[in-house]
Amino acid sequence: MTVTSAELAARVDHTLLKPESSAADFAAHVASARELGVLAICVSPSALPVAETGDLVVATVCGFPSGAVKSEIKAAEAARAVADGAREVDMVVNVGVVKDGDWDAVEADVRAVVDSVAAAAKVAGLPEAGGDPEAATRGAAIVKVIIESAVLTDAEIVETCRRCEAAGAHYVKTSTGFHPSGGASAAAVRLMRETVGDRLGVKASGGIRSLAAAQEMLDAGASRLGLSGTAGILAELRG
Repeated sequence: MTVTSAELAARVDHTLLKPESSAADFAAHVASARELGVLAICVSPSALPVAETGDLVVATVCGFPSGAVKSEIKAAEAARAVADGAREVDMVVNVGVVKDGDWDAVEADVRAVVDSVAAAAKVAGLPEAGGDPEAATRGAAIVKVIIESAVLTDAEIVETCRRCEAAGAHYVKTSTGFHPSGGASAAAVRLMRETVGDRLGVKASGGIRSLAAAQEMLDAGASRLGLSGTAGILAELRG
């Protein structure tokens, strides 16, 4: 599919997760996101609540970047994020548990965060998300699950996505962008989309640094892109 700059921006989570980012960096990030016309920003939990966001959807991360955190800690972190204004929580699956093939534990880990986000959203008086992957655009709170696809086999990607769906997640996402094995690949995005169909969103994130790479992810089935170099990619599209 060929997209305009506005169409691409409407699929972007403009991301700033560098651990050295300061309050000034986050403020500048929000300003640039509004100027670029992106859908969402994704920032560290410590940056919440975020001021001057306008119509931007606010996303944050949970159990980031390793995923090797107890489920109850992830759940508490996710609930706090919703209370602090996040409407999308990108949690990291426990990759070690995936590698162990303990699929019930994988599903339970995701469900703990999904249930916690739903409970926090209810307390905050937010609309119910239901099964809508884009519910955050109407003020609800949703969960995206980062599966770290570059370190998984195809069979592990498929089963992880199935368990995420069974646990009530709204999105599956390729990567944190911090794992040495790499980030998003078109092959992983395609497999994830084939697995979840249109029932869940698919977010490609990690190492997408050019318009060609962004286009490849969209063609493979990504509904969202996590980008840190958004301005350059949109400028490339505008020519």
